Amino acid sequence: MLYRRMGSTGLQLSALSFGTWATFGVGVERGTARDLVACAYDQGINFFDAAETYANGEAERLLGDVMVDLRLPRDALVVSSKVFFGSVDTPRPTQHGLSRKHLRDACDQALRRLRLEYLDLYFCHRPDPEVSIAEIVSTMDLLIRQGKVLYWGTSEWPAELIREAAEFARANGLEPPRMEQPQYNLLARGRVEQEYTSLFEDFGLGTTVWSPLASGLLTGKYNDGIPADSRLAHEAYRWLQKPVLTDRARRVAAVRGLAEIAASMDATSAQLALAWCLGNPRVSTVILGATRTAQLLENLGALAVLERMDPGTRTRMEALFA
Repeated sequence: MLYRRMGSTGLQLSALSFGTWATFGVGVERGTARDLVACAYDQGINFFDAAETYANGEAERLLGDVMVDLRLPRDALVVSSKVFFGSVDTPRPTQHGLSRKHLRDACDQALRRLRLEYLDLYFCHRPDPEVSIAEIVSTMDLLIRQGKVLYWGTSEWPAELIREAAEFARANGLEPPRMEQPQYNLLARGRVEQEYTSLFEDFGLGTTVWSPLASGLLTGKYNDGIPADSRLAHEAYRWLQKPVLTDRARRVAAVRGLAEIAASMDATSAQLALAWCLGNPRVSTVILGATRTAQLLENLGALAVLERMDPGTRTRMEALFA
């Protein structure tokens, strides 16, 4: 496994990490979850990502259960949660958002579900226009001072709000956001490669990127349409269909071109797409999603592909999706 510092912090994250979105508590049962976490840990993965909203808290509960069952050493793990959407289907006003109350309550609830004494990383899952940056930053600082959280950050925040939070923290002696969790793949490059550039330089922001395979699109899974048993066919995830359905012929041609490059390198399309993400030095870790250990092990092969990838290969890949 390759390890990278999370931005300017001293925390080292495995370059490939393990996420629980749309898997744990949604189709992945306890036995499979245990096998996946055991496999990930045995392969050197140390960062495990979750959120209050994933299966309404069931993903966190399942992850916490199997970590305890496997007796994984707490000091070898980096575990995250995210707060904003709540953990019930129809949350009441104080059960979602980034108010001081919900930030505190959601943190305590995540700790109970994960069976932990503290969270290594705690993300504000989306911006909240109804709550001031001062309230958010001061509450996150308080959670850190209380020992409930080590680092806090954001997910899918615009650069100007992250900058506002970092500058408010700096001016008031508070803990600033240390990491952002953006989508990053060959179809979604703007935030990491352009919008956040000054944040990397000015604040040492780390990134824990999600959807490196564009929800499976880059693997060729959707070349012939959306299978009935796929994630994108489920009502809860239909918002992910846009990249599949938009300019479909061009997207399919690009994905098939990616497969040809992968074959020339004796790799899978998934491994090549993951290696491309890892090739960006601004990426602290790439979050993997898996429902089978064989799938997880295949994706971990991206580390070997990264060693063989040269600038010319990156250029050809990017040209396919330009």
